[in-house]
Amino acid sequence: MSSDHYFSAQPSSDMVVKTLPVTLAGRALEVQTAGGVFSPGGLDVGTRVLLGSVPPPPPGGNLLDLGCGWGPIALSLALESPRATVWAVDVNERALDLTRRNAESLGLTNINAVRPEDVPAELTFRTIWSNPPIRVGKNELHGMLSAWLPRIADASDAWLVVARNLGSDSLQRWIEAEHGDLLRVQRAATSKGFRVLRVRRRGAATGAIPVIGESVSPVA
Repeated sequence: MSSDHYFSAQPSSDMVVKTLPVTLAGRALEVQTAGGVFSPGGLDVGTRVLLGSVPPPPPGGNLLDLGCGWGPIALSLALESPRATVWAVDVNERALDLTRRNAESLGLTNINAVRPEDVPAELTFRTIWSNPPIRVGKNELHGMLSAWLPRIADASDAWLVVARNLGSDSLQRWIEAEHGDLLRVQRAATSKGFRVLRVRRRGAATGAIPVIGESVSPVA
C-alpha cells in the first residue's frame, strides 16, 4: 500500500492522469487529476464551501492559493481575475504539475504554480484563498500560516475553510492569540460542517459574508 500523502513532496505512486468535469467560476470545464494529491476524485466539499463564500477576487495584483492541489482555487481566481497574477503554492510536485497542465489546457497564462520558496519574499497578496492542509499536523500548519497570513496586503483579506471537527474553532483562537496584534479573524460562514474564516489586518472594517446559495450560520 502506498504511503503517499497529499502533502508528500514527491508521491511514490505512479502518476495516472484522469479527466474530470467540474464547474469553476460558473463555467463547465474539464480538468486533469491524479492520485497522490488532495481530492483527486473531484472538487471536495470544503473547497466548494470556500468558493461559494468568498466575494469576487480583486481584479489585479498578486493573489494566492495556499495548498493548491490540482488547482481548483487557483483556476477559479485566474478565471475571475484574468489581469491578476495568481500564485498557486504547494509542496507536492505532482500537484504543481497538474495545476500547470490545467492552466495550460484552459488557456490561463496568469498562474504561477510553484513551491513556497519560489515565491518572491517581497510579495504581498491582495487576497489569499486556502483550504489548508489540516492533516499535515498542527506544528507544520501553524508554521505555514505564520509565514503567509502576515503577507496579506493592507485592506485585504485571507479566506480559510476548515472542518469544524478538524479544529476550525481552535485554529481561529490560535490565529487570534498568535497574530492578534496584526490580524483580525472572524467566522464568515458555516456550512456542511465547515467554517469559513476571514482574516484581515487590524484597523480595516470586516463584516460577515454568507455562503451564497447554502444553508449557513454567519457569525458577526
